[in-house]
Amino acid sequence: MNNAYSITSYGYLSGGEEVHKIILNNTQGAEAEIITYGGTLTRLMCQDRHGNWDNIVLGLTSLEEYVANSAFLGALIGRYGNRIANAQYQQDGELIRLEHNEGNNILHGGAKGFDKVVWDFEPFANDSGVGVILTHTSPDGDMGFPGNLAVEAIYELKNDNSLELRFKATTDKSTVISLTHHPYFNLTGNGSILNHQLMVNADHITPANDQMIPTGELLPVADTPFDFRSSKAIGQDIEENHQQLTFGSGYDHNYVLNKDHNESLVAIASDPESGRQLEIHSSEPGVQFYSGNHLDEQRTGFCLEPQHFPDSPNKPQFPSTVLNPGEVFTSFIIYQVGLTND
Repeated sequence: MNNAYSITSYGYLSGGEEVHKIILNNTQGAEAEIITYGGTLTRLMCQDRHGNWDNIVLGLTSLEEYVANSAFLGALIGRYGNRIANAQYQQDGELIRLEHNEGNNILHGGAKGFDKVVWDFEPFANDSGVGVILTHTSPDGDMGFPGNLAVEAIYELKNDNSLELRFKATTDKSTVISLTHHPYFNLTGNGSILNHQLMVNADHITPANDQMIPTGELLPVADTPFDFRSSKAIGQDIEENHQQLTFGSGYDHNYVLNKDHNESLVAIASDPESGRQLEIHSSEPGVQFYSGNHLDEQRTGFCLEPQHFPDSPNKPQFPSTVLNPGEVFTSFIIYQVGLTND
């Protein structure tokens, strides 16, 4: 079996723009399916311990459903993943006003973020894997963000059954950027994710207010329901009486990754039923863990979104998200799929 890809039409937007579907197949029989609308990962087919194949990411059945969907299923997120308070920030003494799309705040880049645009694409195959290069230029003033931002996102399905996603971006004006990816995983293939086991490589979260905007503090996870330093079931403590769980209707929080312990390890999730395991690595300093609290079928998928911290443009104590002309933003996310040793 060779690394191979296929391209088909996935439909047309109301304005006439065509959306394509790219299917990636590696030498092991794994398959990833991406549509150019939102750069969305619609399927990731993986084997379980019995040799059965299932799609381990939540997906929809038509372009119309993706256009109407507000849960960012499988999409690329930008220009700024997560929230910026009051949809504004100060830059070089100037107040930058953004377009709010969640109350007074901006979420995931605004009402027409990168999840709602059609990306240009170029598929490729080589000896190590098969992939697609997606490109998009966000114009100066897009959703209020300054600068023409040229973005490249490369998906590659490797022959070790890892799916790699690599971002690169440049700008012609100083701006802020935090790119991420928003797949909902269900390693069983369907049903609740509350029995999934999860380890997150983090000693702290950034606690949030009732609008899920970080307060600016760091909260140790020790002796709280947010402690996933050792693997435990997602559902074990999700109903605990804790203010942060109340605010998020469950887990919907940014974890501060322990970069000094391991430069890239984000989290390890596993499913006792299927034996599948997902190990995530990233260059980013944080990860948003979301337990699917507001899905139509609640908690049937979980998200681990490597990112810079929410509201960093208004929190100088957080790692900077500023990108200046002449600089190159780069980041990566690796989803390594395998089986547990149990």
